[in-house]
Amino acid sequence: MIFLADFSVIKPDIGLILWSTVFFLIFWGLIGKLAFRPIKDALKNRETDIKNALDSAEEARREVAAMKSENDELLKKAQEERIQVLREAKETAERVVREAKDKAKDEANGIIANASREIESQKQAALRDIKSQVGSMAVTIAENILKKELSGDQANADYVQRMVDDMNLN
Repeated sequence: MIFLADFSVIKPDIGLILWSTVFFLIFWGLIGKLAFRPIKDALKNRETDIKNALDSAEEARREVAAMKSENDELLKKAQEERIQVLREAKETAERVVREAKDKAKDEANGIIANASREIESQKQAALRDIKSQVGSMAVTIAENILKKELSGDQANADYVQRMVDDMNLN
């Protein structure tokens, strides 16, 4: 105990300083090998992992931006195609309506032409019928007149006989 009574922290002994320094260096070396190197390696690995994660995030951000750009282009293309399809449908509808109108017009013109021909043929038939009836009536009237005039005269009877003979020759 006497040894401790003489001990002072403020005035250390040379031996104490030397042994304290030796133990401290040994302790520092052991800690450096056993603790600091694994801690340093773990921190370096962590730094590498964080850097890789940041690079991956940046790459993902670029891919998302590229996908957004592609999506915008696809959306724009789809809108243009929709407009084109609507335009084509409208043109097709207009063409179909125009063709239907033209066909109806042609059919109407055909019906009118057929009706005109039918009217003309009916008119010609009516005219022939009227001419036939008029001719028949004229013949009947002429027959009656001739009968009346020819009934008493022998010269008229001879004339009629010659006419009949001429008709038979033709």
